[in-house]
Amino acid sequence: MQHSENHLRTRPIAAGHLRAFEAVARHLNFRAAAEELFLTQSAVSRQIQAMEDEVGVPLFLRHTRAVELTSAGGALLRAVVPSLERVDGAVRTIRRSAGRRSVSITTWASFASMWLIPRLEEFQNVHPDIDLRIDASDVRVDLETADIDIALRYAPPAGVPANAIQLFGEQLTPVASPWLLNSGHALRRGADLAHFALIEASDGHRNRSLEFLAWRRWLDAHQLQQIEPKRWLHFNYAHQIAQAALTGQGIALARLPLVADSLASGDLVEVLPGMRIDSPLVYWLIVGPRAAERPEIKAFSEWLQVQARLTRIATGEEAGNTPSVATRVRPAKVQRSKI
Repeated sequence: MQHSENHLRTRPIAAGHLRAFEAVARHLNFRAAAEELFLTQSAVSRQIQAMEDEVGVPLFLRHTRAVELTSAGGALLRAVVPSLERVDGAVRTIRRSAGRRSVSITTWASFASMWLIPRLEEFQNVHPDIDLRIDASDVRVDLETADIDIALRYAPPAGVPANAIQLFGEQLTPVASPWLLNSGHALRRGADLAHFALIEASDGHRNRSLEFLAWRRWLDAHQLQQIEPKRWLHFNYAHQIAQAALTGQGIALARLPLVADSLASGDLVEVLPGMRIDSPLVYWLIVGPRAAERPEIKAFSEWLQVQARLTRIATGEEAGNTPSVATRVRPAKVQRSKI
């Protein structure tokens, strides 16, 4: 008998009794718990007794008209409640998505906020029956094993698989808010940058592979090594750099595809359009091997490639009917402020 009892208490407890335990612990009353669970009071009592037998200690102190949690019962309740909530949440998600088509995308935060999300409404208008899930993280996921359909990545050509589709390349260019250009020193040539704060990616100084993001590379490329700006501003993410430029805090060395929309709207101005420099990294679309044949994945991939072509045209990477951002985003009053 002792051997049987020891064996019983080392195995996991039956999960079926957890609902009854949680209900009794919440109501501190067997009858109220039974009514909630649509069971008889004796059935709930038997479940709790069976659970106590499995755990090996009492979980409740029984009084005449109510029950009270023991310290062991309290410890178990703290584990049971969040576990049941997670299970219930997962079931709700599964039920909502049952029969629906969905696309899950992994990308990084700046690309999601600056390029992808502003365009998603168009896709949703055309495909209202397709759900989208965006996982914006700097952690690269394995499409072979992760529950992800599409990856949008920023990498050199040698760093992507053979099935990767190039969306667009990249150039870096100085940008600023029209307000800053109208209210400060004239910016007619590269040397005038010395009168402004310069905004750049801090990764350009910490990571050798990202040195191209730093102003020093741009200054070296244009024989402006001697320039020392009014001050430096460093940020971790491209969307932070763009935000600082939008609010007039300085001249940003920006990734052209990511600020193309702000240039097109006039919120930012490309201040020295003839002095862009090339980036060694490229923006890619990669479809997971288990997802490639699903119609919703094909629809989203085709839509992405159309949007990418519009970006290539806007930035001048590809010829098209749409003028480049360098031409269309500088109204006359901003042009005069720079000359």
